[in-house]
Amino acid sequence: MSADITSAAPSGHDVIAGFVKTLDGSPGVYRMLDAQARVLYVGKARNLKARVSSYARPKGHTGRILRMISETSTMMFLTTKTETEALLLEQNLIKQLKPKYNVLLRDDKSFPNILVTEHGYPMIKKHRGAKKEKGRYYGPFASAGAVSRSLAQLQRVFLLRNCSDNDFETRTRPCLQYQIKRCSGPCVGKISQADYLDNVRDAERYLSGKSTGLQAKLAVDMQAASDELAFEKAAAIRDRIKALTNLQGAQGINPRSTPEADVIALHLEGGQACVQVFFIRANQSWGNRDFYPRVGSAEIEASEVLEAFIGQFYDSKDPARQLLVSHPLENPELLAEALSEKAGRKVEVLLPQRGEKAELVDSALRNARESLARKMAESAAQGKLLKGLAEAFELDGPPQRIEVYDNSHISGAHAVGAMIVAGPEGFMKNHYRKFNIKGEDITPGDDFGMMKEVLTRRFKRLLKEDPTRKEGLWPDLLLIDGGIGQVSAVRAILDKLEITDVPMVGVAKGTDRDAGKEEFYRTGQRPFALRHNDPVLYFVQRLRDEAHRFAIGTHRAKRSKAIGATPLDDVPGVGATRKRALLQHFGSAKAVGRAALVDLKAVDGISSTIAETIYDYFHENG
Repeated sequence: MSADITSAAPSGHDVIAGFVKTLDGSPGVYRMLDAQARVLYVGKARNLKARVSSYARPKGHTGRILRMISETSTMMFLTTKTETEALLLEQNLIKQLKPKYNVLLRDDKSFPNILVTEHGYPMIKKHRGAKKEKGRYYGPFASAGAVSRSLAQLQRVFLLRNCSDNDFETRTRPCLQYQIKRCSGPCVGKISQADYLDNVRDAERYLSGKSTGLQAKLAVDMQAASDELAFEKAAAIRDRIKALTNLQGAQGINPRSTPEADVIALHLEGGQACVQVFFIRANQSWGNRDFYPRVGSAEIEASEVLEAFIGQFYDSKDPARQLLVSHPLENPELLAEALSEKAGRKVEVLLPQRGEKAELVDSALRNARESLARKMAESAAQGKLLKGLAEAFELDGPPQRIEVYDNSHISGAHAVGAMIVAGPEGFMKNHYRKFNIKGEDITPGDDFGMMKEVLTRRFKRLLKEDPTRKEGLWPDLLLIDGGIGQVSAVRAILDKLEITDVPMVGVAKGTDRDAGKEEFYRTGQRPFALRHNDPVLYFVQRLRDEAHRFAIGTHRAKRSKAIGATPLDDVPGVGATRKRALLQHFGSAKAVGRAALVDLKAVDGISSTIAETIYDYFHENG
């Protein structure tokens, strides 16, 4: 790759024309920047000179592209060896820089899988994130709910354990899962290892789409048990056959000629987009998810949206062997080559015209259309609420970003602050923040002190990260849980930071603490209330309840972590596996601390060096 080429210049076609003279026909990536050096657009090109030359021409552009050109003050370029490399780099930069004029995938969470662990008696469980744990992975599933439903059904059919290895090794009698016929009880010898592993193999055949003959095999086993007068065993197999039938029926769409595909359908309307992705694995539908990428203009072409979505979506995910798309793409071969290179196997991008694959795309397209209609209706309702909020609190206009703060603790212990964010599209959960209260001078239970620390940290960081307020990170309204005291305290904090233009409202329950009788406080004004059935009042209650829910959840997580903590957590070289081995051997962290060096060396997985580290830690620090 070459080094970046940068220059400062006036905006427009002439600026771009000046850069054309410096370029050759190499493939690469270009960036367009405004006068403040903010990236407006990232694009890739097979021939940089030809691609950039098109922007230098004053005619033949959509309004969106003309606006982008008019704002361009400088450009940056990176040349690459191939166009495929340029495509991969382009999508990486778009995700990193989030340019104003690019299509942007806003929801990029990982998808859960089902994991069958490596163990003498494997467990089956939900897994999300990097595939570091040893075992066999099946997925992706569209949601945690889809995985949980599949796991529950698989447990009914194959009776596999879902307990941790520690529980499995220490249990002395069957658990509830065995009692309700969700597990075969391998922990206490209710099933032989050979029979249990047979069940595991059957489950994996089903998850791999190789379950042909499984019901027939179970029917033969049931008849054999019946012939041997083992009626209880025959009844258990009968229940498994019934559960397997229900599991197959619950899968919904089960394509016969499409063993593995991601079905990707786009619907565009009024400058908004919805992309539906259906996951087909092992000839089964493993759920679907809708996405709403930012497109920014009604003039944008479907091919550009779909291609940008696919590039960003698979930046951190493995693609299926086939992608079935709803619209023609400009560079399907290039996209397939880039995905194949990334996945290390062949990936096809297909636009099916007939047959089962076309039916799958039509189904996804119908879902995309219906999902976008619901989303637009919800956005319209949210817009009315924001307008009503602006009128009630005398704001300059409907707020685009509302921040709501709350604290949670028990007598000052495990104190946390929480911030939730809402806007025109509802709750913005990827903007939520939690604050571990650090102030040593704060009296336990001092809500004023906690709020002061939270707001000070929040706005100091905001002043540092977005001093010009161009990134959309500044709130248009602060909602504080409390009355005039809390409002005055927060105002003092903001005044100290010389922030005087952020509207703030305190929300306090009435004298009898009943929801619906909230009073609202603003600096220098009399408190007021909204009428009991005002939709704006319900909206504020939802915002406050969400902040309270998030604060309580964060507090509980912190408290649970603290309860599960032991002195072993601070010993160098002792991670989760060694900690578990030590606790199983000695029974408690206190007993580990008292153990002799020779006893520590006797624990499985604890080397002489680690044993000496543990011994020295407790005897030097104890």
